[in-house]
Amino acid sequence: MLKRVFYCLIILMIGISTTLQAADSDARIKIDTERRIGAINKHIYGNFAEHLGRCIYGGIYDPGSKLADKQGFRTDVLEAAKGLNVTILRWPGGNFVSGYHWQDGIGPKENRPQRTDLAWQTPEPNTFGTDEFIDFCRKLGTEPYFAVNMGTGTLDEARNWVEYCNVKDGAYYAELRKKNGHKEPHNVIYWSLGNEMDGWWQMGHKNAEDYGKFALEAAKLMKWTSPNIKLIAAGSSNFYEGSDPHGWNRVVLDYLKEYIDYIALHKYVENYENDYYTFMATTQDIYERTAIVEGQIKEAMSKMRNPRQIWVAWDEYNVWYRARAGADMVGRNALEEKYNLEDALVIAGFLNAFINNSHIVKMANMAQLVNVIAPMFTSPTDMYRQTIYYPLAMYANNSHGCALDVFVDSPTFDTKQWKKVPYLDVSVAYNENNEVVINVVNRHLTDPIKTDIIAQTGEFSGTFSVHEVNGPDIKTENTFGSEPIVTVEKAGITASGNKITYEFPAHSYTMIKGKLK
Repeated sequence: MLKRVFYCLIILMIGISTTLQAADSDARIKIDTERRIGAINKHIYGNFAEHLGRCIYGGIYDPGSKLADKQGFRTDVLEAAKGLNVTILRWPGGNFVSGYHWQDGIGPKENRPQRTDLAWQTPEPNTFGTDEFIDFCRKLGTEPYFAVNMGTGTLDEARNWVEYCNVKDGAYYAELRKKNGHKEPHNVIYWSLGNEMDGWWQMGHKNAEDYGKFALEAAKLMKWTSPNIKLIAAGSSNFYEGSDPHGWNRVVLDYLKEYIDYIALHKYVENYENDYYTFMATTQDIYERTAIVEGQIKEAMSKMRNPRQIWVAWDEYNVWYRARAGADMVGRNALEEKYNLEDALVIAGFLNAFINNSHIVKMANMAQLVNVIAPMFTSPTDMYRQTIYYPLAMYANNSHGCALDVFVDSPTFDTKQWKKVPYLDVSVAYNENNEVVINVVNRHLTDPIKTDIIAQTGEFSGTFSVHEVNGPDIKTENTFGSEPIVTVEKAGITASGNKITYEFPAHSYTMIKGKLK
C-alpha cells in the first residue's frame, strides 16, 4: 500500500513538473536542418511596375524632376528600391499590357505616338518603353520580366518583341534595336503570356480554350525565336462567385505544358470589415491554392512526352482594398493605397507562405513598386517608405538558402473561413554558412507569446541578431517626414546549446538570425 502511494506521489509530482515546464513558454518552434522543403529561389523577392497611375510616370520615371538623373529616373526611388533587393521586375502590366503595343515605345521619343490606355483610362505618352525599362533594370541590378499582349496583340507582335530584345543581329527587329542605340541584346529571359486573361475586365478576354490555343502558338514562335527564354502562363485570377478558377488552370496546363516554365497566380487581400483576425488569416489561402495548382501541375506532367517541372509564380500579390472603387481606380492618381502596421504583418505572412512552399513557388512579385499599391510613395519633391517596405526588405536581404519544414506548436484562433490558425506564423531559412534565419509574425492583437526555439539538429552558438517591425497601434501609418513603422534592431541573444527562448511582442514581425551548427 505504501509503495503504491509513493509511486502515485512520484507520478503526480512528475505531472506537476511537466505542467509547470510547459507553462514556462506559450509556444514552441522546433528546427531540424535535415527537414528541408526546397531551395528558396531569389525571384520570390520580385516586384512589378505597370503603366498605371504614378508608378511609371512620376514614380520610376520623372525627367522633369530635380530628383531625376540624366535618363529621367528618380534617384530616390532607385535607391529605395535597391534596399528591397528586387531580384526580378515584371513590366509593363497588368491590365495595361492587354492593350499595349510595344513598338509604340521605341525609337526617338518625339516620334512616339500618344495613346489612350483603356485599362486605366489615362493618356499613355510612350516616353517610357522597352529600352528605358531595360536601362532602369540595369541600374537597379534586377532581372527584367516582360508580359506580352495576349488581348489585342498578335502572334507576330509577341515573337517580334522577343527578336528585338534577344536576337544579336541580322534580323529586322534586332537591327532596329541596334539603330535605337542598344548594340547588344537585352537578353530578356522571363516572358509571361498575357495577364489575367480569364477576367472579364481584360481587353481581349478569352475563355480557357481560346486562351490556351492562342498562347500555345505564341509560345512556339517565341521559343523558336529565342530558345532559352522561360515562359509564364496566365493562371486564373478569377475567384468571384460562379467562376471555375481551377478548371481554367487545368485547361491552360493541358495546352501549354510542353512550353511553359511557370503558371502565374494572383492574390490581393482586404479588410473591408475591419476584422483584424480574419485579415491576419487571409494568407492561409496561399497554402490552399498553391497545393491545388501543384496537384494540377503533377497531373499535367503525367501527360507530357518528356516530363519537365512547371513552377508556380505568384506574380501579383499585395494588400489592396481602400483605393479600389470609383475615382481611386482610374486616372493619374489611381490605386494610391496607404498602408499601416497590420498590412505589413500580412505582407510578412505572404512571404512566409512563399518560403514554406519553396519546393514549388519559384517566383513572386509584389504589386507594385512605387505609388500604386506600393512600398514607396512619392511627391514631386519627396519620398517615404510605407510600412510594407520594411518586412519585404528584411526577407529579401536575409532569407536565402533552403526553407526548413519547422514544427510550430502555438495557440490558435478561429475565423469564419479558417479554423485553428496559429498565432505564430513562422518560416525558417538555412544557408551554407550554417546560418539560420527565423521569421515570426505574432498575429495576437494584445498578447506577447513566449516561445522556446529548439534545435533538433546541431546547436545554436554565438550572438543572434534580432530585428522587429512593430508599432504602437495596428492602424499606424507612415507618411512624408514621419515613419513610425520601421525595422528596429533589438538587443541580441547570446545562444549556447539547443534552445533559445524569446518573447514575441503582440502584433509584430520579428527576424532572428544566427549560427546553428
